[in-house]
Amino acid sequence: MENHLKNPVLKGLTPDDIQQFRQYCCMREKQYKKDEVIFRAGDRTEELGIVLEGDVLIENIDLWDNMTILSSIGTGGVFAETYALLDEPLQVDAVAGSDCSILLIRIRYLMQPQFAASPWQHTLFQNMLAIANYKNLTLSRRIFCTASKRVRDRLLTYLSGIAIETGRTEFDIPFNRQQLADYLNLDRSALSRELCLMRDEGLLSFHKNHFRLANNKTPHQ
Repeated sequence: MENHLKNPVLKGLTPDDIQQFRQYCCMREKQYKKDEVIFRAGDRTEELGIVLEGDVLIENIDLWDNMTILSSIGTGGVFAETYALLDEPLQVDAVAGSDCSILLIRIRYLMQPQFAASPWQHTLFQNMLAIANYKNLTLSRRIFCTASKRVRDRLLTYLSGIAIETGRTEFDIPFNRQQLADYLNLDRSALSRELCLMRDEGLLSFHKNHFRLANNKTPHQ
């Protein structure tokens, strides 16, 4: 229960509020296996998802089966909140990136006018607004990463962003090599070739999803 209350969706709520949500049948936990689809493009949902354990990939697959990874949602992250609130068909798939545990909340039901007098509804509104603003930043970050035509520039933009976010020049990224290529909208072989060139030039070192950037400046400079 206490771990749930640390999540950005439920921040500021009380255990009694959470118990009330459960009485309304608005909260449930579900386990998913790696690569299992949680939400599918074209479907509608009243529920948003909170990752309690594991990670979730947000993917877009076009009519020609070209797949793009839009984001990786780690433990504590939130997904599908916009679709759950607006009752719009999903334009993306939410897929388990690993075996994971998901808390599903019927957020649209909790936002109904009948609960307007409940203090927790105002808190939920504030929390959802903060999440929406954060997601806008995340989307902008990916746009920056894919704006350049050069493979190296896309990599440098992405890795520099992680360094700034974490405040470190050594970190793990949430993608394997193919997933990183999909996220940056690159061919995997071109991505791997450029990473090796950058390593040979002393710009970085890496092992699987662990990276270390060679930079005389601290990340926040």
